[in-house]
Amino acid sequence: MQQIFNFVIKNKTFLLFLLLLSIALALTIQSHSYHRSKFINSANGLTGGVYGIVNSIDKYFDLESENETLSEENRKLREQLFNIQNTTDSVFIDKTYSKGNYKVIKGEVFKNSYSRTNNYLTINKGKKDSIKQDLGVITSKGIVGIIDNTSKNYATVLSILNKRSRINSKLKSSNHIGSLTWNGASPAFVQLIDVSKFAPVKVGDTIVTGGQSAIFPKGIGIGTIDSFVTDISGDTYTIQVKLFNDMTNIGTIYILENLDKKEIKDLENRSHE
Repeated sequence: MQQIFNFVIKNKTFLLFLLLLSIALALTIQSHSYHRSKFINSANGLTGGVYGIVNSIDKYFDLESENETLSEENRKLREQLFNIQNTTDSVFIDKTYSKGNYKVIKGEVFKNSYSRTNNYLTINKGKKDSIKQDLGVITSKGIVGIIDNTSKNYATVLSILNKRSRINSKLKSSNHIGSLTWNGASPAFVQLIDVSKFAPVKVGDTIVTGGQSAIFPKGIGIGTIDSFVTDISGDTYTIQVKLFNDMTNIGTIYILENLDKKEIKDLENRSHE
């Protein structure tokens, strides 16, 4: 308390000046409508600015929950998309996709390799989430790979950047199919091999999943044709495909389960007996 008294006594002239200035300003504002309106507008502007900053901070801290909500909405929309007929044309899935019975599960990448010969991803979904081998994995841009092994809480994904990977694919502009492989050279490119020499191959055309397996439906985006060469036999093309996905930066993924897969496999196995 003594320090406060000492401060007031020491600065009494300056404090008196501030008091008189405040009284003068108050009287001026009260007696002149112009000054009063200017003061109110300034006060409102300052208050609005403070509220705006507080609101921005609140929104920032709410981003995680909002992103989670949006991801769940995307999952539901993709599940609906896979289960309707004659869907609209897009990079993600083409309009020739026939009706199926797919379940979509959202997950996140826990670990991702892309610089080895045989690359894998680890995701945060496992057996407790009904994840099992041979389920397709995609992002909003295109395919990522196929579930390889599972534990209770996690699963590994055989990346398309793996020399063991073989995925049935085709030209979007026609029904000419091939096998999607990786030569180990670049994480930005994969190769579509065994494409018929009669296929209308053009640089810039889109490559999508072929739909001739129970893992991926027909028409999921893979990438675009960067270049192509005729094989030694002269009967087929090898096509260099630039991926839609940046395989070095995979976050949210979607796992596709074909609920008719067992029925299809059982039918095919009986046909081969």
